[in-house]
Amino acid sequence: MAIGTPFPEVLSAAQAGAPWAFEALYRDLAPSVTGYLRLHGALEPDDLASETFIGLFTGLSSFEGDEGALRAWVFTIAHRRLVDDWRRRSRRPQTSGSDEDLLGGTVGGNVEEDALVLLGSSAVEQLCASLPDDQRSVLLMRIVADLSLEQVAAAMGRSVAAVKALQRRGLLTLRSELERTGAPL
Repeated sequence: MAIGTPFPEVLSAAQAGAPWAFEALYRDLAPSVTGYLRLHGALEPDDLASETFIGLFTGLSSFEGDEGALRAWVFTIAHRRLVDDWRRRSRRPQTSGSDEDLLGGTVGGNVEEDALVLLGSSAVEQLCASLPDDQRSVLLMRIVADLSLEQVAAAMGRSVAAVKALQRRGLLTLRSELERTGAPL
């Protein structure tokens, strides 16, 4: 845990209902979960992240495992909420009138820094958008969530071999896209 308290203590306290432990888990995991959802193009990433944490806190009393297992479980919940959101949106298409930065950075202050952040965010967004959903999921879970191949496979309901193949194809797609645009590798 990034908060200085050993994970087993935080987990025990959260399972016992201690608000400080829930807050510690949320503070540690929320930025990665929200970033994962944003880079997948969720219209309301904060809402999906909230649903993810409701699922986490509801089922936490029966959880057994270490910090890595909890992280994998949280991203499994987030991935399922994302798939549910895609299904819901496909049944009821909505339009978004906002060009809001998908990485969620707020601007203000230094114009040069803000412009560089927005350009960088836009580039990351475009690169992620160039990937098929399954490849994007694998790469974001591996990089943003820092999950192992086995954890990603479990979260996505795929074999480890399939996840490896998706990761390889995704990286090759990103490499060719970067070479095509002349971006430094």
